[in-house]
Amino acid sequence: MSPKNTNLRASARQEKTFARFTLGQRWEHAVLILSTFTLLLTGLPQKYREMSWSQDLLSTPERLELIHQIHHIAAIILAVEALYHLGRAIYLISRRKLSAAMFPNMQDIRDAWHMLQYLFFLRKDKPIFGKYNFEQKVTYWFLFFNFAIMGISGFIIWFPVTFTLFLPGGVVPASKMAHSTESVVAAIFILVWHFYHVHFERLNLSIFTGRLNEKEMLEFHGREYQRVAGQPTVDQNE
Repeated sequence: MSPKNTNLRASARQEKTFARFTLGQRWEHAVLILSTFTLLLTGLPQKYREMSWSQDLLSTPERLELIHQIHHIAAIILAVEALYHLGRAIYLISRRKLSAAMFPNMQDIRDAWHMLQYLFFLRKDKPIFGKYNFEQKVTYWFLFFNFAIMGISGFIIWFPVTFTLFLPGGVVPASKMAHSTESVVAAIFILVWHFYHVHFERLNLSIFTGRLNEKEMLEFHGREYQRVAGQPTVDQNE
């Protein structure tokens, strides 16, 4: 083997990687992707029934019933995933093992202000982020409450008689409005905000691989890198 090949193999072995997501979190994300896109693909045609493409797709009662069934199955899968996610979080909180990295804090406000200054050329340096930056927290918590609204309203629409036994009848049309509106908002948010920051701004595959290399950690999660490496944290606000 030539010295050049030996050096290449040695350098490849020396590249550091950092754990980002557990196997369970990656499976959760996969279930979330599949169920969410199935719900959008089967729900939007029902919302825009006056459009020609929707009428072609739902041209027969059999097709409409099939779309309803697929939508309901995807809704159940997403609901089970949400309950598992919440249950696991509650369990970890009870054991004092849940990381606070995803919860918003004052540092996120400072980072957002710092980023705004950077975008308007008022600062030359980008903010140094922790394990999750403020954009990722916005994505998580926005979708968390968005899915909660869609889930609750969706089950009211699915079982209107049951829910109107103890709720006023106006809750059904209100749920239809909330459900369809939130679905459009979620679709726009995922395609514009989430896809841009994850796939277009940079190709971030950590949710699939579970790890980030050292260069990515330094560039996008410098404060977390300092913490893991045992280095003193740099305060950019000084």
